[in-house]
Amino acid sequence: MAGGLYSSSLRPSPLASSSSSSSHTSFASKLLLLLTLLPLTLAAFAFVLQWRGGVDDDPVSRWSPEASHKFPGMDSTSPPLATVARSDCVLLPDTFSPSFPYYRDWKYSFESDLKPKICITTSTSAGLEQILPWMFYHKVIGVTTFFLFVEGKAASPSVSKVLESIPGVKVVYRTRELEEQQAKSRIWNETWLSSFFYKPCNYELFVKQSLNMEMAIVMARDSGVDWIIHLDTDELMHPAGGREYSLRQLLLDVPENVDMVVFPNYESSVERDDIKEPFTEVSMFKKNYDHLPKDTYFGMYKESTRGNPNYFLTYGNGKSAARIQDHLRPNGAHRWHNYRKSPNEIKLEEAAVLHYTYAKFSDLTSRRDRCGCKPTKEDVKRCFMLEFDRSGNGSSSLLRTCHLQAFIIASTATEEEMLTWYREHVVWTDKTINNKLLKKGILTRIYAPMAIMQGLRESGVFRSVIESAPTTLSRDKFLASIESSNSSRASASQSLPSRKMGRSEVSHATNRRVLESTDSAIHEVAVSPLPPPGMDDELMLIEA
Repeated sequence: MAGGLYSSSLRPSPLASSSSSSSHTSFASKLLLLLTLLPLTLAAFAFVLQWRGGVDDDPVSRWSPEASHKFPGMDSTSPPLATVARSDCVLLPDTFSPSFPYYRDWKYSFESDLKPKICITTSTSAGLEQILPWMFYHKVIGVTTFFLFVEGKAASPSVSKVLESIPGVKVVYRTRELEEQQAKSRIWNETWLSSFFYKPCNYELFVKQSLNMEMAIVMARDSGVDWIIHLDTDELMHPAGGREYSLRQLLLDVPENVDMVVFPNYESSVERDDIKEPFTEVSMFKKNYDHLPKDTYFGMYKESTRGNPNYFLTYGNGKSAARIQDHLRPNGAHRWHNYRKSPNEIKLEEAAVLHYTYAKFSDLTSRRDRCGCKPTKEDVKRCFMLEFDRSGNGSSSLLRTCHLQAFIIASTATEEEMLTWYREHVVWTDKTINNKLLKKGILTRIYAPMAIMQGLRESGVFRSVIESAPTTLSRDKFLASIESSNSSRASASQSLPSRKMGRSEVSHATNRRVLESTDSAIHEVAVSPLPPPGMDDELMLIEA
């Protein structure tokens, strides 16, 4: 009996069991309710804060022209840490559409806010497929103003009407009035460019570029520009080494006593023979001598040239940016100078000019068609400005030999023979050599331009520019474009001086009195496109 009573006392009564079960159910319900309400409350709180302006807008809004007029590279100082932390949390749209946050409206109008203000001037005959990516890439990295001296395709009505519609762009046609104005330039009275006068093809281009650069200086001053750069449309500035990928930020940090900044050039090293758009398909470049250890450069020289006569296929002395100031003048297409002093010049250790040379197979024939030279050594020497005296003994540069080969191949060979030559001398197909040179630092991968170009394309910037252009040019601009096109077509057989300024002017030019009030240090000979050092120069560099 006692055992029975003891056993019964251990059994829970039905009433106690029911009470415990109810308590557990109540607790679980409250916990579930709390877990449900907590995220909803937090979401509602975040929504209220954002609606009242407590959280930053998304990056697209913050970088758009209508908002703060700023995008990366426009601030002179880095953003506060708190701003960066808050901007990491944004609400994403439900639908995907390609966006490029630098642009919401490609006609952004905040150029006057940028300091320093940078302009690029060029002489070009390219089409929109090359000019628009080139131009908007440089807008992204901080360039606000462009002076385009156009001929050929670039001067045609269909192209020039688009270029004319872009804010910050000034299109200058090669009209009779322009050439008559340039015929009166003081450059013709001076000695620094005189060795290039009255010669065809590349000599003509070099003189034409210098005359255009002289006019661009005046235009830049009138536009309130701080820095000017002369660049071809197959070249991109690469502002490495700065706090941001910004040319404007890079030049902002240059000391005030510096007059000129030299950017060594890197040369494209294509890995295929079927490239159509170099700016978005080429990522491998060969570094300049100035950005390499001397031992590495000369120690790997044979592997770097791959049997070509020179380290680079074309020039190797870079391009430069000049501070706009009194008495500034061009010093050939690669440098600037000053009539009253020798400019204080610095060379940047990481920033460069990316030169996309012979990046397309079609570049072989397009270079051939620039002038009416015959495919002989004598005629090529007369037409191409590529004879440089590096050793002081009258020997010609190997750079001319490479151009000579390319020009003769393009002029005499079949399509198949040209392609074979192109693959052997231009295309980098040997992955073993490529990887070796990449490890040594002679070759390098640069992806920023590709990413920017692709972002611009996906955002529809180029399409918007073309669609927004007026259907026709004004009568004066249309006539100027037609005259420019006619003038450029005639340039294949006759040089600039002999065609417009020349034969009636040569006798006058030879009788012009050279200015006597300047010294030879100020009027040094214009800097030509020069090659990087070769193996013959190694001993000279060591002795120096």
